[in-house]
Amino acid sequence: MTPQRTFDLLVVGGGPGGYTAAIRAAQLGMKAAVIERDALGGVCLNWGCIPTKALLKNAKLYSDFKHAADFGISYKDLSFDWPKIIARSRKVATINSKGVEYLFKKNKIEHISGFGKLLGKGMVEVSKDGKPVETVSAKHIIVATGARARTLPNITIDRKQVITAAEAMVLPKLPASMVIIGAGAIGVEFAYFYNAFGTKVTMVEMMPNILPVEDKELSRLLESNFKKSGIDILTESKVESVGTGKDVKVVVVTKDGKKELKADIALVAIGVQGNVENMGLEQAGVKVDRSWIQADDFSKTSAEGIYAIGDVAGPPWLAHVAAKEGIVCVEKIAGKNPQPIDYENIPGCTYCQPQVASVGMTEEQAIAAGKELKIGRFPFSASGKARAIGETDGLVKLIFDAKYGELLGAHILGSESTEMIAELCVAKTLETTVDGIAGTIHAHPTLSEAIMEAAENAYGHAISI
Repeated sequence: MTPQRTFDLLVVGGGPGGYTAAIRAAQLGMKAAVIERDALGGVCLNWGCIPTKALLKNAKLYSDFKHAADFGISYKDLSFDWPKIIARSRKVATINSKGVEYLFKKNKIEHISGFGKLLGKGMVEVSKDGKPVETVSAKHIIVATGARARTLPNITIDRKQVITAAEAMVLPKLPASMVIIGAGAIGVEFAYFYNAFGTKVTMVEMMPNILPVEDKELSRLLESNFKKSGIDILTESKVESVGTGKDVKVVVVTKDGKKELKADIALVAIGVQGNVENMGLEQAGVKVDRSWIQADDFSKTSAEGIYAIGDVAGPPWLAHVAAKEGIVCVEKIAGKNPQPIDYENIPGCTYCQPQVASVGMTEEQAIAAGKELKIGRFPFSASGKARAIGETDGLVKLIFDAKYGELLGAHILGSESTEMIAELCVAKTLETTVDGIAGTIHAHPTLSEAIMEAAENAYGHAISI
């Protein structure tokens, strides 16, 4: 089949990994195109990272109003307009997607609307509504098709009563009750959001803690905070069945036996699976394992000239990882000498309140690795800035190697922790020791002083506790 158009680089998928790769390719002088059937920006900009943060801002603002009296501010008849809350989130998503369209025009990147299927020998078939419309080719092809919500065999998602995160962002009315199946970052963020507006939320998690990938100490503190807010949490519990009717009935096997939970909505948030179906991957010689494309440190797959980045290439399923993988992949293609990504230095963030942010090893992982540790903690209840702004929940926890003082891991539960974690990522990148962090003067009063104090506390030198 003769290609109708030829490019230096074709990217299949226009999410954070795909559009970043295309822009970097254009900067390096390549003729690039992105095949994307939906709005540019992928799940992140349209149905994930960005619109959910808009919703969470609404929840935080509404929650703050409830505590206005603590700040000497009074009001009458506090209320909210649910359709406007949803509309604001959608508007934010649209603006961001339009921003990517602008960047494509600026960098002379072609957006080919449709579904891309690999044909081999550098060719991709583009189809719309299931019908082929053209064939394009390139020496290099990057697959960046992302991932979608995963479900269980005993759960049927009808997108009305049993929903995924996508439907949770645009529910036409606020449900009186909700069962959230899965307490990872997505489940936790929606639990906070809906609870803030008055929904009775119950979380079901099969692991011993919510946010099971995080340090257990912080997970337990967040769990305690959530319970004080009225969120019910069932850990070490498995969902046996989900039935629909007048109510959703979720049968859960807990440590104490079976329970039947009734709610208006059941949100399934148990993880994701890669978008690899009907793409011609096997025919092209691309190895796939359990819906994840196998790729090396520079995103090269088992097939010559085909690469995979972002969620479709497996964990960690984070937009910032996808974007960085796109840049590294393209720079390698261009003959540059990029450093492979250090996957031990990837920040993870959960945007509930209080926020959770971390990088590196948890205490449990460091112990399992045989490390001798020095651990520094500093509670926000001892922070002058935290008291001033009324955000005293949480702490900074820093994990150091006792022998060399190397920062092994950093974990923050508290206000703006997702912003504060960047300092510790830089510290890890530069292989900073406890002395470097403790010896760096932090402005007063700031929340980030807690980082300095936690480092001091690791050796018993903290001033404020």
